[in-house]
Amino acid sequence: MTQPNGQDATLPFIIRGQYIKDFSFENPNPIKHLVEDADKEPNITIDIQVSSDLVSDKTFEVVLHIRVDAKRNDDQMFLAELSYAGLISIGDIQEEYIKPLLLIHSPNLLFPFARNILSDAVRDGGFLPLMLAPVDFAYLYQQQHGEAEALQQATA
Repeated sequence: MTQPNGQDATLPFIIRGQYIKDFSFENPNPIKHLVEDADKEPNITIDIQVSSDLVSDKTFEVVLHIRVDAKRNDDQMFLAELSYAGLISIGDIQEEYIKPLLLIHSPNLLFPFARNILSDAVRDGGFLPLMLAPVDFAYLYQQQHGEAEALQQATA
């Protein structure tokens, strides 16, 4: 990309592609949960993790790992696990900004697509669509890095 003054401008990052890396939806007893206990509220737990791996020079695979576990009275309603990935190339940015770019900003862009896949799968499994709220990836990043720093200090 060339700017009006003739200098080349490099973008901080580019999403080269995004894809389902792994996906599982288990619906062990739909009749019971759709007929017998339809009026009872489910207990839903959601776990979201983010990882990144270097693929080649300045190109990373960023993966959102989302696990949704729905139970009613200790009976499994459904279990959905999705690993949704993006191939991210970074430009010339300072080293200290790479991890936040990969683990905060990139997941923010990937999450709406992963949320849609899970919502459709839950709906296609016979349940009301699952509407995941937006995720604060900056908080998750701080939480994960705080734990990593505490572990490093404990082993030092």
